[in-house]
Amino acid sequence: MSAFRDLVAADIHDVFLEPDEFAELRSVRYDGVVYADIPVVLNGFKEEKRTTHVSDHSQGLYRVTDIAHIALSDLGGNLPERGGKIEITTAEGGTYYRRYYVGAVQNTVGLLRIELEAVDE
Repeated sequence: MSAFRDLVAADIHDVFLEPDEFAELRSVRYDGVVYADIPVVLNGFKEEKRTTHVSDHSQGLYRVTDIAHIALSDLGGNLPERGGKIEITTAEGGTYYRRYYVGAVQNTVGLLRIELEAVDE
């Protein structure tokens, strides 16, 4: 790896995923494995009305979208798959998990940008 890539990889945890700066320590459940107290940056929370079809009888539900930034190494090298389920605790040190579906994943030098979708009332 080049010296520049080494510096970028070090900065993932030392700067961007630093709990005292941007990240919070959350537990993540993916593919049956719990990754406890890993640094996660959640942003972009947005709630919007779902588009419904004529035969859709689930009124009053909203689609929740969020973006999570997580180091690939903190997920044991597992790259979440589009459409898969991932659960993240709702607060630092919390025990309640919010279930999301993976909308898209980007891996940039070991930093994952995961687009999350959920349905909420």
